[in-house]
Amino acid sequence: MRRLLIENDNMLGPGRAIKDVREYIEAIKGLRREAAGTDRHDLLELQTQYAEFASWLYQDLGDLNSARFWLDRAGDWSHSVGDGELTSYVMARKSQLAGETRDLVEVVDLAEAAQRLARPRSRLAAVARTYESYGHALRGDAAESERAIDDVHNALDRIVEDPSPWGVWLNTQYVEVHRAQGLEALGKHSQAADIFMSAIQALPEDYHRDRGVYLARAAVAHAGAGAPEHAATVGLQALTVAEDTGSGRIFTELSRLDKTLIPWQRLPDVAEFRSAFDDALTHEV
Repeated sequence: MRRLLIENDNMLGPGRAIKDVREYIEAIKGLRREAAGTDRHDLLELQTQYAEFASWLYQDLGDLNSARFWLDRAGDWSHSVGDGELTSYVMARKSQLAGETRDLVEVVDLAEAAQRLARPRSRLAAVARTYESYGHALRGDAAESERAIDDVHNALDRIVEDPSPWGVWLNTQYVEVHRAQGLEALGKHSQAADIFMSAIQALPEDYHRDRGVYLARAAVAHAGAGAPEHAATVGLQALTVAEDTGSGRIFTELSRLDKTLIPWQRLPDVAEFRSAFDDALTHEV
């Protein structure tokens, strides 16, 4: 069921899944009361995996406090399970969440901690290094951010055969999206927009929600580069996905876009986007 929920998440968004995930966590807790030995241990590991997934769903909804709560639970439970890889993954996810909240201190420190917990030269180490790159960009360190991204690109061929079940989605497009995210944070808007759009074209068709997130970020980058009409057009595409999935991450990026486009609000394309965004927010409320 967890695997099916994960597969449906990218197409349908977090709202439909979170209730089921919370119910499964409670069901697993109930089963643990009667279990013993290996069964009890395996149930706790599954409960930990569901907690991490709950955190991700809340993060995509835009409820970052709940996302942080469930990541903390997952971290505590992973230590109880004694699963070093799962603990490393949760730590990397904490770094990712810190990046989303633009916490300039925690994002790099948590990523480095995740790398220390991971096996050397493993996929998990590369995942954490990817999130570290964005932390350096947020701090304004372009050279260190680019160095981290290059390290991950150089590791991709090596980690193809890594047997870990965590971070299997790490590929060239994912890394390039994070390169673009870092460039945007560094104020290199035009470069960021180009990389976002190239990565979007390479996404599989069923990555519906992720396409919306990247479109929204590309639109913000286009606006920052002084291309408001292009930004508005791309923003409308992202808005369609936001309404389909209820992704709070997309709405957050589009809110940034809406504010950035105010100086050009009299342009027809910009006015169309801003009106559609206002209507969408009204329906969301």
